[in-house]
Amino acid sequence: MTSVDRIIQHEIGRINIHLPKRRIPLSSLLNQREPGVVLRDGEVHGFKRSELEFIASLVDEEEMDSLLLPIILEIGPLDKAHFRVRGRVAVKVVDKILNTYDPLDERVEKLYPRYLLPKLRRALPTTTTYAFIPE
Repeated sequence: MTSVDRIIQHEIGRINIHLPKRRIPLSSLLNQREPGVVLRDGEVHGFKRSELEFIASLVDEEEMDSLLLPIILEIGPLDKAHFRVRGRVAVKVVDKILNTYDPLDERVEKLYPRYLLPKLRRALPTTTTYAFIPE
């Protein structure tokens, strides 16, 4: 890795300091008295219980163990018109919120038009977060 690559990786790490050290399944968060995750900078990010319950209403009970929160909304420099969501259950939740869910076309990864970000973030302000990726 060149020194330029190391500098870029370091800066991306600084930009993404707000990301969690480890994401937690929805099922575990629902059982916590004060649901939250520890961020890379050591701070604790709390989730609104009403949001967790709303998400739980959108998925099957067995899917609660595989949905890790917060849902990561990936933004990259190459495709400025879209954002990406990864994970079958996360994509299902986002699709249901954006009214684009098709049970015959469940995906493990999906690109969405970036203009839909405000609608998604209004619905899930504490359970979604941005990640800036170098692509």
